[in-house]
Amino acid sequence: MSKSYFPVISIAFFLLISTLNRGYSQALVSGQVRIMFYNVENLFDIYHDSLKEDSEFLPDGLMRWNLTRYKKKINSLEKVIIAAGEWNTPSVIALCEVENRKVLEDLIYNTYLSKFNYRIIHEESPDRRGIDVCLIYKNSDADILYHRYWIPEEINRNDFNSRSVLYTKLKINSDTIHLIVNHWPSRRGGVLAGENYRQQIASMVRQKVDSIIKSDLSGPRIIILGDFNCTPDDQVIESFISGTGTTSSLKNLSECLEDLGLGTYRYAGTWEMVDQVIVSDRLLSCKKGLYTEPGLLKIFKPDFLMKKDPKFPGLTPFSTYKGYKYQGGFSDHLPLLLDLKIR
Repeated sequence: MSKSYFPVISIAFFLLISTLNRGYSQALVSGQVRIMFYNVENLFDIYHDSLKEDSEFLPDGLMRWNLTRYKKKINSLEKVIIAAGEWNTPSVIALCEVENRKVLEDLIYNTYLSKFNYRIIHEESPDRRGIDVCLIYKNSDADILYHRYWIPEEINRNDFNSRSVLYTKLKINSDTIHLIVNHWPSRRGGVLAGENYRQQIASMVRQKVDSIIKSDLSGPRIIILGDFNCTPDDQVIESFISGTGTTSSLKNLSECLEDLGLGTYRYAGTWEMVDQVIVSDRLLSCKKGLYTEPGLLKIFKPDFLMKKDPKFPGLTPFSTYKGYKYQGGFSDHLPLLLDLKIR
């Protein structure tokens, strides 16, 4: 591997992290597994890909995206991940708005995250801009049994220009977790923009979920998370939750956060809960093994991820860009953290 161009962190910091990583699952020893979702806001490298519309994020592009800014972004995301794990880092991290595998390798191999032995699940999506959903996970905490990327069957792949959905079947602490990572089409151009795609993707994911439930009579542990580009009270989400069958029941854990006036994205001074976590009843009601509950989902918003909103009262996520102006922050979204405990 070539020499890293990312800055070296202090020796004391290295020793602290090293004591938490001794070749066994610290998460399972502590009786808790943390899952993180984060829309990382345009994590592009600085090189042109002729198959993608990435010209804005090049050194001579509109955003003036260069090596210095890219290195800062990578190290900023490393800081978020380490802080989110309270020095142990999450066991499984789902990301969206990631350009390619290279940026993931820079994140987990060329920073101090390399001490935690993360592995990558990534595939190029049909999105025009080339931004993908992906997964990084600790090999010590989770075994990957199967993974696949989904797009609606009724849409020809050549005609589909949004993000595919990542399905991963994991084994954690002898329990099977079905994890489904989403980044539904954007509302750019208005609320109805991308609505047909959102409905088609929602229908596809719901059918897949029902199939998983029907194949496991004991009740599977399912986690559906991501940036849905709509809120829990949106008709698409409500229809997705209610479904059409009688064998399946899902709970949107993000509703409780929205009811408190919280959100992961701030638009025109209003918080919106566009990043969400939806789980199967089994994960809430099981008497043995991994389980969760509404209080174990939280929005991660330490002070360093926030800044004063220049137009509206209050704080807003400290994003990398504000429009076309570079700020040098982290992301325009806040991460979600879901804890699974063990009975």
